[in-house]
Amino acid sequence: MPGPVEVLGPILELMTWVGFIPGIPLLIAGWVLARRRCPWTVTTAEVVEAGGFKGFRWSDGDNASHLSLLTAEETKGLETGTEVALHYDVCHPGRWSLGPHRPDNTVMTIGWILTATGMVCTLGGFVLLMF
Repeated sequence: MPGPVEVLGPILELMTWVGFIPGIPLLIAGWVLARRRCPWTVTTAEVVEAGGFKGFRWSDGDNASHLSLLTAEETKGLETGTEVALHYDVCHPGRWSLGPHRPDNTVMTIGWILTATGMVCTLGGFVLLMF
């Protein structure tokens, strides 16, 4: 019957390749995606009311005026005429948020996890050689 060292060796070898082969290309793809994203910035928006809807009137960095109308349910607690901080995408001003933008890069996260798995399994394989 093979011992644990003989069984663990092929498993670590397999997991090394399973981690590195997709992990490194995913890291590169995630880095490219992160570099291509537009920055978000913040501006002041005024709460307005138009025909039963409330919304935000604001200007972007190019002094272009924008109006975003929402339903009454989405704007509960906002008084007409008040000013709020509005975060928006510089390249696509239609993408906005009342809270700060939290960038996510799922491709890079998966790449880090797979690459780290490959690195740990490689180190484990070297440690296993000592036994």
